[in-house]
Amino acid sequence: MMFDFELETVRVPSTGDVLEVDGVKYHHHSNGGGLVAETATVAETAYVGPFAVVCGSARVSENAKILERVHICDNAQISGNAQIWGCATVLENARVYGNAGVCGNAIISGDSEVYDNALISGESMILDATICGDDEICAHC
Repeated sequence: MMFDFELETVRVPSTGDVLEVDGVKYHHHSNGGGLVAETATVAETAYVGPFAVVCGSARVSENAKILERVHICDNAQISGNAQIWGCATVLENARVYGNAGVCGNAIISGDSEVYDNALISGESMILDATICGDDEICAHC
């Protein structure tokens, strides 16, 4: 399941430090302009939209897309062709990869894994679970 988005073209004036919160410096990601903490790792090939935030020790790699007002925190990992959008949050040790999607106000946390073509949406809260294949979970849709 791939999701088609028109990615925003954002002119990033600087990829140097632009903000400091609680002693952690943030910079704009060169591909999309979103904020990335100096403690996080984001591949140049990943897209971090202008209103997204990647913090903690989170890792975003490969062709992952972080869009809209998404927060990726703690030790979360987003990779492959995974797409996160809306106001979703991925935190703690959660992993989203493959062609999976997380959207809406969904929260993925704990040691959860969302992969293959799985889609988590709406007000869903996933804690310490594995969602895979073509599974779709939508709370309050």
